[in-house]
Amino acid sequence: MRTLLPQGWKRPKGYANGIEAQGRLVFVAGQIGWNAEEVFETSSLAGQVRQALANVMAVIAEADAKPQHIVRMTWYIVDREEYKANVKEIGAAYREAMGNHYPTMSLFEVKSLLEDQAKVEIEATAVIPAGGRLRPPGVRD
Repeated sequence: MRTLLPQGWKRPKGYANGIEAQGRLVFVAGQIGWNAEEVFETSSLAGQVRQALANVMAVIAEADAKPQHIVRMTWYIVDREEYKANVKEIGAAYREAMGNHYPTMSLFEVKSLLEDQAKVEIEATAVIPAGGRLRPPGVRD
């Protein structure tokens, strides 16, 4: 994987402008801030971001992927001002899940999400380098 930064451009903070990658593709549907039982444990945006990212990590783990394999994330939030007011806590939740890996990202404010309690939805694409091990679905080491 190679991060793409055109010559003369400032390095972006918190995301990459582009990533070049080869390998097996993993697509993660939008994950919201509920747990595996589809229960929201918090109404805070930062808490829902933490859970949504944990859900993304659980899905990619099923493909033997790790956070550093994620090349693209799209975030949908219902309140831009709430996002800005909680950016420190959201950043902490992000680093907890992703470390210092910053894929390409887009963030959109939307009117609402399908689940009334949801404040964020995150979808992701990962690329696992060639030679990555495959395992049957549901089989764990």
